[in-house]
Amino acid sequence: MRIRTRILNAVGGMGLATLACVPAWGGGVPGRPLEEVTVTALREGLLGQVDSASEGTVLAEQLENRPLLRTGEVLEVVPGLVVTQHSGEGKANQYFLRGFNLDHGTDFASNVEGMPVNMPTHAHGQGYSDINFMIPELIERVEYKKGTYYADVGNFSAAGSVDITYQRSLPQSVALLAAGEDRYGRILFAAAPRVFAGDLLLAVDSTYDNGPWDLKEGFRKINGVMKYTHGTTASGFSLEAMGYDGRWRSSDQIPLRAVAEGRIDLFGFIDPTDGGQSHRYSLSGSWWGAAGPGKIHALVYGIDYQLDLFSDFTYFSDPVHGDQFEQLDQRQVAGSDVRYLQPFELFGRAGEVRVGVQLRHDDISPVGLYRTEARERLDTVRQDKVQQSSYSAYLSQHASWTPWWRTELGVRADEFNFRVASSLPINSGTVNDHIVSPKFTMAFGPWRETEYFINWGRGFHSNDARGTTIKVDPADGVTPVDPVTPLVRAVGEEIGLRTAIVPHLQLAASLWTLKLDSELLFSGDGGTTTPSRASRRTGVELSAYYRPLESWIIDADLAWTRPRFADHDPVGDRIPNAVERVASVGIAHQHSRGWFGGARLRYLGTAALIEDNSVRSRPTTLVNVDAGYHITSTLSASVTLLNAFNDRGNDITYYYASQLRGEGAPVNDIHSHPVEPRSVRAMLTARF
Repeated sequence: MRIRTRILNAVGGMGLATLACVPAWGGGVPGRPLEEVTVTALREGLLGQVDSASEGTVLAEQLENRPLLRTGEVLEVVPGLVVTQHSGEGKANQYFLRGFNLDHGTDFASNVEGMPVNMPTHAHGQGYSDINFMIPELIERVEYKKGTYYADVGNFSAAGSVDITYQRSLPQSVALLAAGEDRYGRILFAAAPRVFAGDLLLAVDSTYDNGPWDLKEGFRKINGVMKYTHGTTASGFSLEAMGYDGRWRSSDQIPLRAVAEGRIDLFGFIDPTDGGQSHRYSLSGSWWGAAGPGKIHALVYGIDYQLDLFSDFTYFSDPVHGDQFEQLDQRQVAGSDVRYLQPFELFGRAGEVRVGVQLRHDDISPVGLYRTEARERLDTVRQDKVQQSSYSAYLSQHASWTPWWRTELGVRADEFNFRVASSLPINSGTVNDHIVSPKFTMAFGPWRETEYFINWGRGFHSNDARGTTIKVDPADGVTPVDPVTPLVRAVGEEIGLRTAIVPHLQLAASLWTLKLDSELLFSGDGGTTTPSRASRRTGVELSAYYRPLESWIIDADLAWTRPRFADHDPVGDRIPNAVERVASVGIAHQHSRGWFGGARLRYLGTAALIEDNSVRSRPTTLVNVDAGYHITSTLSASVTLLNAFNDRGNDITYYYASQLRGEGAPVNDIHSHPVEPRSVRAMLTARF
C-alpha cells in the first residue's frame, strides 16, 4: 500500500508538533488522498510537503486558545491577514491581506466545507464573503494559500484563499454558555452520536450582541449544522445541511468632523435606521473512493442566500430625504467540484497528476439598489435579474526529479457566462469571457532542513456582471458608461524558503510581487467597489513558529507591502486603503488539567487614503487575552479580555466627500469606524 504523509502546520502557518495526518479527501473538502498516520514532527514541519513558502494548514488545537471578538477573526490564522468590521456585525467582515483592502472578499477566496462563500455580482460588493454562518468550535482544519500559483483555486484568489473543514465527529458532546458586556450572550450545543455505523455531527449556535455603540446593534444570529459521514478515509460519503439567519442595526463609518464638532461621540451614528438582515441555507453531498489506480472526490451543493442591507455613507446630499440606500441580493447557487488524483512514475521518479472540474451557477433574482428613507423605498436606482455561470477545469502535475528538486506544473481554464435582465432595458445583455491561467513551481532541498521555492502563476477575479453589459448610468438613464472587462488578470511571482534548522523553531520567508490589470476601489457615495487602474504590489513576509514544550506555542508574523498603481497619473500612484504593514504575535498554553489560555497582539499599519498620499490612516494595535481553568475533567471556565489596553484606533478608515445636515455642500473628510473598547467576556464549557 502506498502511504503518503502530509505534515500540517500550526498557528501562523509554521509547523506542527504532534498531529494526525488529515485525510482531506475523506472529510468533505477536496484535497489529496491520504492514509491516516500519526506523525511527530517538531523539526521537519512542512519540508517536502508544500509548493510555496506561503501556504499551510492550521488545526483545531491551535484555534482553541485564540481570543476572538468576532467569528471572522478565525481567518487571522492566515499569516498577514487582518479581519475587521466597518458596520454592523451581521455584515461581511473587512479583510486586509498582501497590501489589499479586500473590501468584503474580492481577491480572497473563502470556502467552508468545500462550498464557495464569495458571492459574485453581489448587491454590496464583488466577491462579498460573509462567514457569520461558521461555528469556530467545529473546525477541524484551516488550509490557506497565498498567491496565484495553485491550479485548484480560481476566482477571487489572487491575494489568497482559505478552505475551512469541519470535524467529522467530536470526542465529546459540548455545551457552551458565554456572557459579556453590552449584553453579549452566546449559547452553543454540539454532539456527534454514532448512527448506522456513521457519524452524525449536530450543532446549534445562537448569539446576541448590542456592541458598545450609541445605536444599540441588537445583533441576533442563529447557526445550525447537521453533517452525516459514513465510511473511511479510503472510501465513503457525507451529507450536510447548514443554516444561518442574522439581523442587526449598524452605526456604519462616521465623519471625523461630526465628532470634532460635538455632533456625535466616537461611538455615535448619523442614521439610526441603518442595518440589515441575511440568511444562508445550504445542502451538500460528497463522495470519495478509488477510481482505477487513483482516487476521486466529488462534491455537489446548493445554497439559498439573501441579504437586505440599508446603508448611508454620504448622509444629506438630499437635504429632504437623506442619502440612505437599500441593497437587496436574493440568489440560489448550485455547483459541483470533482477532483481526481493519480500517482505515476516518470524516468523512475514518483509523481502525481491532479485533474479537476468545477461548475457553479448563480441565479440572482433580484439584485437591486434602491433609494430609501428610514428603510422605506423612495425609488429604484436599478433592479436586475442575473444568470451567472462558470465552468472551470484544471490539470497539474507534480514530479520529484531528484531527491532535492521537484516541480509542479499546472494550467487552469475558466469560462464565464453573464446574462443580465435590467430594469433599464438598455443595460441588459449577454456577455461571455474566458481566461487561461498557467502555473509553475520549483522547490529545492531540503538542505540542512531548509527548502527553497520559486513560484509563478496567473490568476484573476471576475467583475460584476452588471458592469459587463452596462451602457448608461442607471441613476439618470442617459449618461454613457463604458462596460468593464469581465475577467481581470493577475500575475504573481514569489521566491521563498522554509527552515527548521533550529530545534523546535520553524521559520518561513517570502519575497513576492502581484500585478493586477484593474484594481477595485471603494466608492463612498454608493458604498460599493468600482474598477480602477492597473496596480503592482511587492512585499516581504516573515513567519515564525516556536514550540519549546508540548503545551506551549509562540508564533509571530510580519508582512510589509509596497502597493502602487502601475500607470502614471498626476493624481498620484498610491492605492487608497492599501495597508502597508501588518504584524501579529501570539502565545498559547493548553493543558488537559489546570490552567490554559492565550494572548495575542495584532498590529494594523497605516495606509494612504488618497492617491497623492496627502491623507493617511492611523495604525491600530490590539491585544486580546484569554485565561481559563479546567474545574473538572468535563467542566472548564474562562475569561476573555478584548482590547486589553483600550486602544482608540479604527477598524477601517476612508476619505471621501459627505454632507451633514445643515452643510451647504459635500465636504471631503475622513470617515472611520472605531475599534470596540476594552470589554470582558466569560465562558463556561461542559463536555460530556
